[in-house]
Amino acid sequence: MLLEIRDLHAGYGALDVLRGIDLTVEAGEMVAVLGPNGAGKSTLLRTISRIDTNVRSGAITFDGHDLLRASTVQGVRYGCLHVPEGRQLFTELSVDDNIRLGAFTVDRKNIDADVAAIYERFPALADRKTQTAFSLSGGEQQMLAIGRALMAKPRMLMLDEPSTGLAPQIVAQIFGILADLKRAGTAILIVEQNAYLTLQHADRAYVLENGEIALSGTAAELTADERVRAIYLGGSTDEA
Repeated sequence: MLLEIRDLHAGYGALDVLRGIDLTVEAGEMVAVLGPNGAGKSTLLRTISRIDTNVRSGAITFDGHDLLRASTVQGVRYGCLHVPEGRQLFTELSVDDNIRLGAFTVDRKNIDADVAAIYERFPALADRKTQTAFSLSGGEQQMLAIGRALMAKPRMLMLDEPSTGLAPQIVAQIFGILADLKRAGTAILIVEQNAYLTLQHADRAYVLENGEIALSGTAAELTADERVRAIYLGGSTDEA
């Protein structure tokens, strides 16, 4: 098991957000976390990454490492990378500088080759390497955020709402990139409002409601689930 979360209780200050979360991700697997706004999805990813949350109890292990005893940087060194909602780029730096900063935890001897591989995967960025990140479109910024994360050679990539604000053709391109990464062996844990598209690509999914796992199963099982279809997919099984 690459990522294993057991009976996780966490939140902010005195506020409990996550209550008894059990979740796993296998190597090379895409796992989706669905749910309404305020369900705790972003808090889950932030807790795995050890960003600003308080853990009351539970366990998070990544490839045998205890993430609750690790810093955010240590988690990155283990291969657990987080692309947060809003992308969090260095907007005044160039595209090239942003990409190279993603390699801060790995051997930099081959950095030029690694950067070239990112530009091969994201040709739109290659055409804009000297531009500031601020000048990019939303889709290009999302590609840059993913490309920067890939420089750290992740074993698991966590993405928080990667399709937000993007045109449908760009969203399809982003999910195509994620599918390629999955085929290459990178595990993906994705939080996403576009439940229909996400379930088309995911192996398994969890539905998070009020800080608790309400449903879980294979993507096919949840796609066929009457409740999931009614709430998240816009129709019942009779309308399929």
